Amino acid sequence: MYDISAIGVSVRVLAHLTMPAGFTITEFASDADPFDFPEMTIAEAEMNVNGDLVTFSAPTPLLVTLNVIPDSDADRNLSVIFEANRAGKNKFHARDIITLVGSYPDGSSVTLSEGKMLAGVPAKSPATGGRIKSKAYSFAFQNLARTR
Repeated sequence: MYDISAIGVSVRVLAHLTMPAGFTITEFASDADPFDFPEMTIAEAEMNVNGDLVTFSAPTPLLVTLNVIPDSDADRNLSVIFEANRAGKNKFHARDIITLVGSYPDGSSVTLSEGKMLAGVPAKSPATGGRIKSKAYSFAFQNLARTR
């Protein structure tokens, strides 16, 4: 039997300048996946003129998106990192190096390091159903380490 329950999952976020002590996220959105690792292409394949298979690999960033409850502690903290790292005219941006540590209920974990926040939602957006939309924050990382 396999128990693949995700109840109790959490993510610890560290931004080396803005929030070096970090914070733990448990306030995940109810209308989107808590965090999502999209499928990655790690190699390409093609055929040459004579029908030989030619393959090649290239480094690919590790992408992840966190979806949190609007106005939660997690959203407020991620908003601080977002604004601190958003470039703009006459605005200093922090250039934070981000680390994420995902902890799963089975005791395993995943650590993503040497990262950068790529995107976030700058303000609350209402949905037609009368609720505030969940907030998504996207990151790219260079390194991944897992424990089982």
